[in-house]
Amino acid sequence: MFPGNMGNMQAMVKKMQKMQAEMVKAQEALQARIFEATAGGGAVTVTMSGKKEMKSIKISPQAVDPEDVELLEDLLLSAVNQVLHEIDEVSEKEMAKITGGIKLPGM
Repeated sequence: MFPGNMGNMQAMVKKMQKMQAEMVKAQEALQARIFEATAGGGAVTVTMSGKKEMKSIKISPQAVDPEDVELLEDLLLSAVNQVLHEIDEVSEKEMAKITGGIKLPGM
């Protein structure tokens, strides 16, 4: 190896270490965030952490119809899927800020 290449390699390693530290910090911040989604005009509200841990589910009494349990199930599915999609979307955007849009394995 040429001496000049060693300096470039060291700079690249430092840059990668910095990027990794920033990614860890961003992931920790994302996991600490709370996300919320509603369905049915607020009939169902789902709250989840950035770790994708369910924090709460609120169901409006008007959404509880023993004759139409399927509607309530659909509202729950919709709200959960919305909040999961939002977490994934925010996570991708935050990581893209750090990586410059480069897709890294496991991200």
